[in-house]
Amino acid sequence: MALTALVFSGCSVSSIPYFGSDFNTQPNTSKSSQEATMRPYTINGKTYYPTVVEVGDTATGIASWYGPNFHGKKTSNGETYNMYALTAAHKTLPMNTMVKVTSLKNGKTTTVRINDRGPFVAGRIIDLSKAAATEISMIADGTAPVKLEVIGFYGQIETPANRTAKTHTYTGGNFMVQIGAFRRLAGANTYKTQYDNTNGIYKTTVREYSLNGEPIYRVFLTGFRSEAEARDFISSGQFKGAFIARD
Repeated sequence: MALTALVFSGCSVSSIPYFGSDFNTQPNTSKSSQEATMRPYTINGKTYYPTVVEVGDTATGIASWYGPNFHGKKTSNGETYNMYALTAAHKTLPMNTMVKVTSLKNGKTTTVRINDRGPFVAGRIIDLSKAAATEISMIADGTAPVKLEVIGFYGQIETPANRTAKTHTYTGGNFMVQIGAFRRLAGANTYKTQYDNTNGIYKTTVREYSLNGEPIYRVFLTGFRSEAEARDFISSGQFKGAFIARD
């Protein structure tokens, strides 16, 4: 099931009265609301980090669906859940991400907008609305193997005509790992070049700071999608003394 009372900073999103099947749900895209839903949150002792994604990213797993018991209640981003709208819950995708969902059982597809968090059941990657689950014929079975593909953000499907840097990539985490620090810029730049594209994924950047009244140049790896990913990288031991920083 999706989370309909998600806790942020000690406050919870409460239920609201049932409105019936014909109410309208307006996407909640305000900046303050969007930022709030990108904060890490903890469920059943596990912390989830809304992440960095790009159009074209894919994932596979098991989809489930939720309906009447949640219809008319608030979603994690403060909207009213409408089981007849094409929406879904995901644990870490940014709110209002547009996702194409393809059933690996029958090849049918549906396009949904993420407006809730969940499902918090082992092995499941997305919780579809009843309408979306109907489109890929999984109502009777309850679950289905699916492929997810990110196709847009801010409630908008990306097309060649509307593509911008803002719509093509959504940055949720901005985690970095410091891998070196130098008193001389030349040394930092050499190190930056040496370790750029580490593991074929992570890019390097040099930032200037001040230490004891003198400049110091720190080299960071960027491109980590969550704090957990950054910690896993550090634990690999590739860089002695590496630590996590926020951009």
